[in-house]
Formats: sequence, structure tokens, C-alpha cells
Amino acid sequence: MMLRPRIHDFYVGRTVLVTVLLAWAVLTGLDAMLSLSGEAKNIGTGSYTFGHAVAWSAYTLPRRAYTLFPMAAVIGALMGLGQLAATSELTALRALGLSRRRIALSVAIAMSMLTAMMVVNGETLAPWAQEKADALKASAKFNTDMAMARYSGLWAREGDTFLNAQSGEEQLTEDGGTRLLLHDVRLYRLDADGRLASLTHAVTARHDARGWTLEQVRRDTFGERSATRQTVASEPWDSDLDAAALASGLAKPRSLTAAELRTSIEYRKRNGLDARDYEDTYWSRWFYPVNVLALCLAAVPFAFGSLRSGGMGKRLFLGMLFALGFLLLQMFFGRMAGALKFDYRIAYALPPVIMLAVSGWLFKRRSS
Repeated sequence: MMLRPRIHDFYVGRTVLVTVLLAWAVLTGLDAMLSLSGEAKNIGTGSYTFGHAVAWSAYTLPRRAYTLFPMAAVIGALMGLGQLAATSELTALRALGLSRRRIALSVAIAMSMLTAMMVVNGETLAPWAQEKADALKASAKFNTDMAMARYSGLWAREGDTFLNAQSGEEQLTEDGGTRLLLHDVRLYRLDADGRLASLTHAVTARHDARGWTLEQVRRDTFGERSATRQTVASEPWDSDLDAAALASGLAKPRSLTAAELRTSIEYRKRNGLDARDYEDTYWSRWFYPVNVLALCLAAVPFAFGSLRSGGMGKRLFLGMLFALGFLLLQMFFGRMAGALKFDYRIAYALPPVIMLAVSGWLFKRRSS
């Protein structure tokens, strides 16, 4: 009976939802405008136009909304509760017998609905739209016939040769440059009649300042009635494929769903490849709803003290301070997990635990 929604739950929830949506719209709009202005440097590269920049920014909106929602949630919750505190409505609710925990639960119920929507968005619309945005930019900037297949890695074409790579990454070199590594590469070459003339498999294709190099190569050449196989440890590959275009077309962890991230992690570990970036993104998805609710609950105690006297600027400052502090905690533990190679689940569990511990301590202090 105690958990059944009451009229005060709808009232507190509505107030908080309105301020959260307002903060969310402002943050997402500002971020989208900044991203669009940042695309100005790419206009004129290849066939990339202002229209492409606008389309790219529009495609990235679902991901931006997903990323900025935790910050908007804590800012909006503090603004909404601060508004109720400033008008003594929280005091009136307390006088009716509602505890601080019950009011906090009202906030959590309201935020859980938006959080559930964002979790669905993070697994459906956001990855799909981000993949479309990356493909749009790559094809326009580099004028390449290139596509990403979710389960087959990268596909690209140069003349009569089709390239397929299961995965890849860019690496920094000792001289400050970059090199591109493609893993599990297959090159399909067609003859003039469109039939398969040869199939080349390379464990690794590397591009650096000297050009392309294939390593651990196995090549099958097909005649009308025969087939021959050749194996070499390493050989140069004379190709004009743009490494920058290929790198931009590789599937980024943020463009994958949780299930696809899990598949990528298993594949990379099975083949001795670095999976830390994928693990980082994978566990951030799992802890996303926990982080949002922890942030909002940690902000509730301030509504019963410091927010009762103070304007909108103070509430906005506290909200941004909370969000920034949480983001720094998360970045710190995430970097530590990557550097020290401990479990990312620990890295993502610690920030909300710390925030909730601080919130619980403040609750007890203000209740005493």
C-alpha cells in the first residue's frame, strides 16, 4: 500500500519531469549547435556540403540525447525540487506526514520512466542513427563506395577488388603518426565477366607511411578448371584505398548495441585483440540507469536545505557541480580500469555507490 502512487507522487513527478525535459532540451540543443559549427571545417572536403553537415548532426541527436540525459536529469531534478522548496511546497508535503524518503521515491518513479526510454533509445535508435551518420560523413568526405555490415565488419571496393575486414583500429606510431590495422581481411578480385578470379586472406592488413602491407597471406587463384594456392608471410599490397576513409568507416563501439558489443568483446578476446574500449562501452550501457537514479537521489537532500534559500542560478550551479563531479569520478575509475586492467564492472559500480553513500549520509545528517 505504501508504494501505491498517490496524488503527491504525480505532483512532484510532474514538476521534476518538466524541469528535466527543459534542461535536457537546452543541453541537447546547445550540443547539436556546437557540433554543427564544428563540422564547418569539413565542408568542402570531397563532396561534403553544408547539407551533409546538417544531416550528420540530425542523425547524431539520439546519441547526444542519450549521453546528456544523466546531466540533464540531475540539473532538472535539482531545479524542480528547488522550485518546490522555494515555494514551501516541500514543507507542506512534510507537514502532511511524508518523509524525505517518500519524496525521494516520487522523484525516482518519475525519472525511471524517462530512464527506461533512454535505455531503449541507447539500444535501438541511437546506434542505428550514429552508424548512418558515420557512413554519411565517410562516403561524402572521401568519395568512397564503402559500407558497414554489423556482423561482417568493414566492406570497401576499389575497382574490381572488394575488401572485407572483420575489425580494425588506428594506432599511434613512435614518430607521432598513425597506422591502420585491419584484422581478418579478405580480398575478393573479380574478372571482366564478374566471376571470382582470386580470394586473398590476410590475418592483418597494415597501412602506415610506407603504404599497405599484408601479413600471413593465403591466396587462392581460380582458373576455368583449376585452382592454385599460395602462402606468404608478408607482402606489400599496391592499393589506392584511403586509410583515413577506411578508419572512419570502422564500427565504433558507440555505434553498436549491447549484444553486438558482447559479440565484439568475445571475438577480440578469442583472437588476442584489445577489447578494452568495447568493454568500457558495454558496461557503461548496463550501469546507465543506475547512474541516472543515483545522481538524482544523491541530489534530493539539498532540496531540504540549501535550495530553499537561493535562486535558479544556485540550483543550476549545484546541478552542474553534481553532474561534473560524477562525470569526473566515472572517468577516473574508467581510466584506472583501462590502465590497471581490472574489471570495468567495478569501475562503473563505484561512482554510484559513492554518490548514494554521500546522499545517505546527508539524509541522516539533515534528519538528526
